[in-house]
Amino acid sequence: QIQLVESGGGLVQPGGSLRLSCVASGFTFTRYDMSWYRQAPGKERELVASITPKRGASNYLDSVKGRFTISRDNTKNTVYLQMDSLKPEDTAVYYCKRWGSNGWGQGTQVTVSS
Repeated sequence: QIQLVESGGGLVQPGGSLRLSCVASGFTFTRYDMSWYRQAPGKERELVASITPKRGASNYLDSVKGRFTISRDNTKNTVYLQMDSLKPEDTAVYYCKRWGSNGWGQGTQVTVSS
């Protein structure tokens, strides 16, 4: 059974930084792309970033390019999202997801506000 446990969210001022973590279990981590999604109140869930399992090639939502960095540690079955220069419009619940699965973790709330 796939399990995804996100952490690291919180309240931060505009311009600040946060690092999200997602610990995965129940599957062979090194076989799958991993992604971060977010969902703001009243909006659709959107793909923020994704990363391949071996080379670590990544893709980003245009609005976060240059500010967010996705990475993974295959020895720890963990995927990270480093978020810098945060803006109020980044406020959302952030989720990680395994490619090819419909399962979601509980998410972690990120609030960017002064």
